[in-house]
Order: sequence, then C-alpha cells, then structure tokens
Amino acid sequence: MSAPKTSLDSRFSDPAATATSWDDTVEAIKSAELFWITTVRADGRPHVTPLPAIWLDGALHFCTGAAEQKAVNLRANPHVVLTTGRNDWDRGLDVVVEGDAVQVTDDAMLKRLADAWRTKWDGRWQFEARDGAFQHEVGPALVYAVAPAKVLTFGKGTFSHTRHRF
Repeated sequence: MSAPKTSLDSRFSDPAATATSWDDTVEAIKSAELFWITTVRADGRPHVTPLPAIWLDGALHFCTGAAEQKAVNLRANPHVVLTTGRNDWDRGLDVVVEGDAVQVTDDAMLKRLADAWRTKWDGRWQFEARDGAFQHEVGPALVYAVAPAKVLTFGKGTFSHTRHRF
C-alpha cells in the first residue's frame, strides 16, 4: 500500500496543531483492541456494533457469522466505517477508517489472519482457516478486508483533524 496524501484540516484544529503522521495513525490502528463497525441496512438505516479487528497487509480485517446483521448488510452494500479511539475529551487519538469490505476466502491468507488474531489476543481467539472462512466452536465466520479509502484522525488535547486520502 502506498502512503496516503495527508493534510491537516485547519477548520477543526488548534492553530498550533500538526497533522497526525500516517505512521502514528497505523500504530493506533494496530494497537486498538476494539473497533465500532458501521454498515448500511437494505433500507438505508445504519447498523453499528463493536468487534475486534486486525491490521495486516495494509487493510483492517474482521470476521462475522454469515447470519449476523453486518454480514447481511455487506451482501447488499460493501461500504463500511471502522472507528476506534478513546472516550477521553483531552487525550488520545480517535481513528475513522472508511472503505469497502471485501470477503477473504483464500485459506493461506485466512491462516495468516488466524495466526495474527491468536498472537494479538494471547491465544484467546482460536480460529482454524479452512473452506474459505474461519472455523471455530460456534460455526464458520466470514472474514472481510477493508483497504482504507480515507482515514480521519482526531488528536485530542491539542486538537487536530487529519485526513489521509488514498
């Protein structure tokens, strides 16, 4: 993935603020344990739910059961927003990733992702990559990749609003 064009939006930033670097943004994404995903229902209403995600090969990856609302929504509309950050007003960094969710079915890639899940969460997530999905005790989970189209970062304290466009 090539580096995005990064710019500070001075309308929403302190005069002394600087843009958040892409490297700092990626580090925040990699270290986040929880994201909020927004998908769009067939009737246009949003659906928002928390989930864990993994950053690998320039994309965020998440999984879901085929019958869960987000999977149902993705069959009709691949546009998603994944959000992470802190609920503090004056510290931390919030990150918003916009893109399209594309199902990952390659078992070799799924194995790499299953290994990444296991590593990031100290073995608490145990997936087997097989038959184009994650397999585990409650049944198969579909896996999706979201390559960022646009990423917004919101630095708090010295408030900054940064855009990363691809």
